[in-house]
Formats: sequence, C-alpha cells, structure tokens
Amino acid sequence: MEWHNLQDPDDPELDRLAERYRLHPLHIEDCRHRGQNAKVEEHGHYLFVVLKPVEVEPDGSLSFTDFDLFLGRDFLITVQEGASPTVQRILDPLRASISQARMDHLFYRITDTIVDAYRQPLDHLDEITDALEDEVLESPSPAVLDKIFRAKRSLIELRRVLANTRDVASHLQRTQSELIARDLWPFLRDIYDHVARALDTVEVQRDLLSGALEIYLSSVSQRTNQVMKVLTILGTIALPALIVSGFYGMNLQGLPGSNSPFGTLIATGTMLALTTLLLLLLRFLHWL
Repeated sequence: MEWHNLQDPDDPELDRLAERYRLHPLHIEDCRHRGQNAKVEEHGHYLFVVLKPVEVEPDGSLSFTDFDLFLGRDFLITVQEGASPTVQRILDPLRASISQARMDHLFYRITDTIVDAYRQPLDHLDEITDALEDEVLESPSPAVLDKIFRAKRSLIELRRVLANTRDVASHLQRTQSELIARDLWPFLRDIYDHVARALDTVEVQRDLLSGALEIYLSSVSQRTNQVMKVLTILGTIALPALIVSGFYGMNLQGLPGSNSPFGTLIATGTMLALTTLLLLLLRFLHWL
C-alpha cells in the first residue's frame, strides 16, 4: 500500500508513476492542464478523480484549485496544484495514519474532508449576504451594488463546482468497482448528501442576493422619485412669481401700479399672494 503525494503536476515523478502503474496519458494530461471540472473516470485497474478545493481569499473572493486522485488496489496518487492551505490542512493529519489505512478508506477520507471544507465559503457568503441586506436598506449606493454582483459571481462559480462535485459523488455511490469496498458505500452516500445540502444553501443565498438586488433597485427608484417630486414642487411654487415678473418685465403701459411709486411693493405682494394661494391648493390636494 503506497500513497504518493505530489505538489507539482509538472514533477517528473508523475511520469515515473504513470509508467509504473500504467496510468492513461489523457489522465496525466488532465493533471497538467489545470482548470478541469470535477469528474470521475474508471479506467480498468484504477479510478481517476478530479476534485476542486476552495480557498477564501483576503479580499473575500473565492479561488478554486485542482486536486487529482488516482486510486488503485494497492496505491493512491494525489496531485496538488501548488501548496493549497486547505489541501494541506486535509492531508497533514492523514499522513500519520497512512500505515494503518486502506487505500479506499484514505480516498474516502480525503474526498469527504474536501467536501466538508465547502462549509467555510458558504458561511463566508452567508455573512456577506446578511451584511448586504442591511446595507441596501440603510444606505444603497453603487458600492453596495458592486458588492452584490461580486457575491453573485462567487455564488455562480461555487454552484458550478458543487454541481460537478455532486455528479462525482453520485457516480462514486453507484459504482460497482472492486477498488471501493462495500462497507464504504454508506459513507459515499453521506458525501452525496453533504454536497446536495451545500447546493441547497447556494440556491437559498442566490435567492437572498436577488432579493437584495431588487430592494436596491426599488430604493434607488424611490429616491429618484422623491427628488423629482421635490423639484416639481419647487418649480410649481416658483411659477406665480415667474408669471408676474414676466408681465412687469414687458415694456407695456397701463399695468397695475406701473406708474406708482409703490409698484415694486404691488408686484412683490402679488407674487407672494399667488404663491400662498398655490401652496394652500397643493396642501388641500395632499400633494405636499
């Protein structure tokens, strides 16, 4: 029983292991061409599995790496994409128990721990969603809208990875391969249940973010309507003064008070009276 753990897919050791264990060249190519989808393939005497560990970056975004496994009857090969902290936290405790572990049991423990690690980004996105719901109600702004779109992009990517991982778990729980003992089948079904619950959580968070986006758009629309209402009222209030000043600004004779020393007071009083009447009318109509 041998476990070979490689941290660099370009390591020449992978070629030597491929020749020793008769690994298919296409699977070696998948190891070295990163960005693969999570998948499982049965190839005669071994299983080839690609998993997608996730990291929460300091800026809050999510990053995914490839983690490849070759499970044979008497060997397990794991190929990492660099030194992923999540993968290291998973593998380090398992090294101590390698001498007592079966290869299929070790394969299960690695897969189960990677799936359980999706809980961290889900909790992180849940906190972001709660904070965004408060922000769109208290102070909607373009910065909040940008956060909503970034969170939705992270959810879309996480959902894609989880959907592919669910297919992997579904295949593993239905496989009749002799490489996985029957006593592990219930545990593989448990992995499928964990992935399915994580997908349900993603769907709920996506609905919450869509609701936050609708609240944001509604708040912005309401603020725009309020501004337009105030501007319309101000323009309406200024209308009597504009009409009176327009009349007295014309070069005509015979306007009331045009030849009186109190003409300015008469024009001003007319403006104030008409404006007051208009305000009373708007008040009566409940427009103010």
